[in-house]
Amino acid sequence: MFENLGNKLQDILERLQREKTLTDTQVKAAMREIRMALLEADVNFGVAKEFVARVSEKAVGQEVLGSLDAGQMVVKLVHDELIQTLGGESKQPVLKTEGNVVFMVGLQGAGKTTSTGKLAKFYKEKGRRVLLIAADTQRPAAREQLRTLGNQVGVPVLEVANGETPAQTRQRLNEFQQTDFRDLVIVDTAGRLQIDENLMDQLADLQTALQPTETLLVVDAMTGQEALSVAKTFDERVNLTGLIITKMDGDARGGAALSARFVTGKPIYFAGTSEKLTGLEPFYPDRVAGRILGMGDVLGLIERAQQADLQSMETKKAEEFDLEDLLNQLRQIRKMGPLGDLIKLIPGMSRALPEGFSIDEKQIHKIDSMISSMTLKERRNPKILNASRRKRIAAGAGTQVSEINKLVKMHEQMKDMMKMLQRMSGGKGMGGMGKLGAGMKGGRGLQPSQMPPKLPNSRR
Repeated sequence: MFENLGNKLQDILERLQREKTLTDTQVKAAMREIRMALLEADVNFGVAKEFVARVSEKAVGQEVLGSLDAGQMVVKLVHDELIQTLGGESKQPVLKTEGNVVFMVGLQGAGKTTSTGKLAKFYKEKGRRVLLIAADTQRPAAREQLRTLGNQVGVPVLEVANGETPAQTRQRLNEFQQTDFRDLVIVDTAGRLQIDENLMDQLADLQTALQPTETLLVVDAMTGQEALSVAKTFDERVNLTGLIITKMDGDARGGAALSARFVTGKPIYFAGTSEKLTGLEPFYPDRVAGRILGMGDVLGLIERAQQADLQSMETKKAEEFDLEDLLNQLRQIRKMGPLGDLIKLIPGMSRALPEGFSIDEKQIHKIDSMISSMTLKERRNPKILNASRRKRIAAGAGTQVSEINKLVKMHEQMKDMMKMLQRMSGGKGMGGMGKLGAGMKGGRGLQPSQMPPKLPNSRR
């Protein structure tokens, strides 16, 4: 979502990195460009103006510190200010042992009902006993949609009937809790096409009856500046406690996400990253700032790997790595998301790749098909793949023998790479790499605030 903004900011900052000292003129020129880049990304004018003012104040007169030149120091200042604009430290709803009620509010089309289902899955996997309340009686099929999501997640759904009063809904919730206790209740309220006083009054009445511990506004990243006025109006009426930004995987310019926290003063708790039920992630301001400036998101990559449960590589020795292992690993990696998105999490890769670079996901499916066409014996011992076997496998996978030959060669190259990695990790299989990831997740290490990272110098 932030690709265009990120490229512009990186272009501006790269020109400053060669400077040993910064003059007032240089800073003002760069800050004007940064302000224009933010405005073009649909960032709120007041947010862009204050952002630039704070960076300018800190940047003027900066000299070389240690081995870092002043240009690199500006990169650090912009990175730190981006983090603060996005909310500073990552925050999450604080849930009690019981009695948690989360109110989901927002305009129609923002992804509120889908986000409700995602949030249910997120907390169920953390051990919470979740109940969904389908309180959207305005949109046709809204209750049916939430019922379907509840079935997919495996949580019950209490549906509000047409004409039911907030007091009656409260009574039905109490009765449900007496027979099937739930420590987290998530309420999907009626969405609004625009701010409607009558519907807002209904929402406020329901809030008074259910007494939510959290009231979350679902903001569509595609709506730009309109989302900010909507957020302020909702906050005035129902006292928001946090935000969920949806469609972060889209091609929006990113201004709403950059402005929402600053304008509303409410933390962004979650970001919607795909249409799947698993496509909801905690929002980390430092990671988003890193992605914008081309620094990648190594911790995000590690967490995706852990969620995909890449365990079989831990003790596997290179000489034991067969095509069955390759098939399993490919399927696990695909659970982490599109490979093109994963590459962007690697520091510097988004700028280093050629313009228009993309990964052919169909090729991954083709490899899966070829290995699946083999017998288990052939997968575990590729050396027995003679000409007749390769011809049979190619026919089964709907491809050519030459493609089977390329697959076998690729497997051998991967084994060679594994041997090299194992030597680097002290001959302990791939476990050393896993420990590296665990170490990075367990401790913050050297952060950008301590050492300004150097941006890639080329897109090639």
